[in-house]
Amino acid sequence: MPAKKKTKKIFVLDTSVLLYDSDAVKNFEKHDIAIPITVLEELDSFKKGNSVTNLHARQFIRYLDKITDANMIQKWIPLNGKSHGKIRVISDENSKDDASEVFGSQKNDHRILNSALRLREKEKNKKVVLVSKDINLRLKARALSLDAEDYETIRIKDINHLYRGKTNLNFDGNEQINKLYQDGQIEPEEIDPADPVSNHYYILKNHSSSALGYYNPSSKKVELVQSMNAYGITPKNAEQTFAMHALMNPDILLATITGAAGTGKTLLALACALEQRRQYRQIYMARPIVPLSNRDLGYLPGDVKSKIDPYMQPLWDNLSIIKNQYKEGSKQYKKIDELVQNEKLSIVPLAYIRGRSLNNVIFIVDEAQNLTPHEIKTIITRAGENTKIIFTGDIFQIDTPYLDAQSNGLSYLVDRMNNNEVYAHINLEKGERSELANLASKFL
Repeated sequence: MPAKKKTKKIFVLDTSVLLYDSDAVKNFEKHDIAIPITVLEELDSFKKGNSVTNLHARQFIRYLDKITDANMIQKWIPLNGKSHGKIRVISDENSKDDASEVFGSQKNDHRILNSALRLREKEKNKKVVLVSKDINLRLKARALSLDAEDYETIRIKDINHLYRGKTNLNFDGNEQINKLYQDGQIEPEEIDPADPVSNHYYILKNHSSSALGYYNPSSKKVELVQSMNAYGITPKNAEQTFAMHALMNPDILLATITGAAGTGKTLLALACALEQRRQYRQIYMARPIVPLSNRDLGYLPGDVKSKIDPYMQPLWDNLSIIKNQYKEGSKQYKKIDELVQNEKLSIVPLAYIRGRSLNNVIFIVDEAQNLTPHEIKTIITRAGENTKIIFTGDIFQIDTPYLDAQSNGLSYLVDRMNNNEVYAHINLEKGERSELANLASKFL
C-alpha cells in the first residue's frame, strides 16, 4: 500500500515569531511561509534600538531583501535550499469572516487573522496554519476555526525532566560513604551504574551518615565535595554547597544556577565572584531589563547609570547583604566599596554587550530566564580568555512576553549544555531567605 502523501501546509507567521527568531522561516521544512503585510509594518516599528527584538527585526527585513528583487506580494519566492518551500508577503485581508467585526475592534492582530483567513479561502488544497507566540492570538484564531500553533523549534520538550545537576543515592551500608571520605574519591561505577555526566553532583546517604561528591571529567572519578566559605557566605544546604563548588571551580567556565525566589542564587554568585576577585580583572553584573508598558530605557530621566539602577536594585541589595556581614570600618567592607568606586565591580546593561570581547572577567547574569536563546548565545560568544560566565534565574518566573518555562534562554542553555566539561548546573530547591518567605512559596 503506497504511503499516504502529506498535506502541503502554508504557515502564516506572526510578528512575535520573527522577533523571537529571525531565522524562523528556515525551520518549516518544505512547507510554504506567508508573511502578512501587517507583520512587516510591525517589524518596521521595531527596527531601531539595541534589544534582541530590534536586532531580529532588522535581520529578518535584510533577509527578505537579500533573497529576491521580485515583488513578493504578487508571487511566491523560493527560499534558499532544496529542503525549503516558498515565501510570500500577503496583503489581501478581505476574508468572509472579519476578525475585527467578530471581536469588535480594529487591531493589527485582527488584520493578521484576516490575512490568514483570506489565504485559507484561496488555497483550498493546502492547510493554512497561523504560527504565533501570542497565546491570545492563537485563541482568537481557533475561535475562527483557523489552525494555530506555537513556534516550538527552540523549545524544551519536557520541562519536568530538565537536567537538575544532582542525584540522590541511598545505600544500606557505609562502605561507599566511608571510602569517599577516606580517599577523597571513588570510582563512579561503585555508586551509580549510569554513565556519569561531567560535573554532575551526588548526595550519598544511608541511615546514619551522608557525603557529597561530584564527577570530575578530568580525573574520571567522583570526588568529595566539602563546604567552603566565600567572602563570609557559607552554604546552608547540600545544593548551595554544590553551587559554590561549581562557582569556585576554575575548570568550570560556564555555570547555571536555577531555583525559586529566596534559594540564594544571586547571593552565592556574588559572594563567589568577590572571593575570586584577584583572579580576574573585573566583575560584571547584569540582569535583563523588562520595562513596564514595554517602554525603553530612553523614557527614564538621567544618564545610562540612572536609567538602569532601578532595575538593578536587587543586585545592589545582595551586595549589601554580603557587605553588611562586616563592620563598617573593616577591611572587607571597605574593599567592596573600593571595587565599586574603581569599577572593578560594576553593573552593565546587557544591550551594550553585543560586539564586545570579555576578557579576564567574571560575568554574572541574573534573572536569565527573561532572556531568549539568541540572547544567551550572544552573551556566551562574547567570552574571551580567562572569563567565567554565571547565569542565575527561576525558569518558572517569566516576565517577558512570548517566553515561557520551555522556550526561555536559561532552560535552553541547561538542556543543550549539560555533560560539557567546562559547564556545571545545579538547581536550588530549599528556600533560605526566611521562614515567612518559605511559607509564602509553599502555600500561596
